[in-house]
Amino acid sequence: MRHTVTDKHTVQQLLDTTGFAILATEGGGQPHASLIAVTPFQGWRQLLFATYRDTKKYSNLLKNRRVSVLVDGCKASRAGEQGGFVVTAIGQAQDIPADQQAAAMQAHLKRHPDLASFLQSTDCVLVAVSVDTYQVVRSIDDVTWWTVDDLNTP
Repeated sequence: MRHTVTDKHTVQQLLDTTGFAILATEGGGQPHASLIAVTPFQGWRQLLFATYRDTKKYSNLLKNRRVSVLVDGCKASRAGEQGGFVVTAIGQAQDIPADQQAAAMQAHLKRHPDLASFLQSTDCVLVAVSVDTYQVVRSIDDVTWWTVDDLNTP
């Protein structure tokens, strides 16, 4: 079932309100998942996060830039039932180009002001995931896939 307008709103609203996500990388045939502070950048085309250069996640990114970023939009009810959705962004990670560094840093600091000293560390690198596709999962029987271009069409 494809809900174009609803899914566009779902993805945008979640990216506008979330602060954290799970980054999945791969290195040497082994998966690796990391909690990241995430910031949407250039609409929903990129997701920003910062990491130290000497981490497993960054080492993995240098070997394989393909990643996924899971953003949880589910809310547990008092009865323990799940409501909402989960969005997974699939794309390629890369260091922020020099001409976008200042704008990306400003956007990430605005969303996560508590990371200022971390972001100023000489070992810290700001990374952008250029998103190709979003998967929106509302239930086991309601899964939709969207390219970034699909979501940008009216």
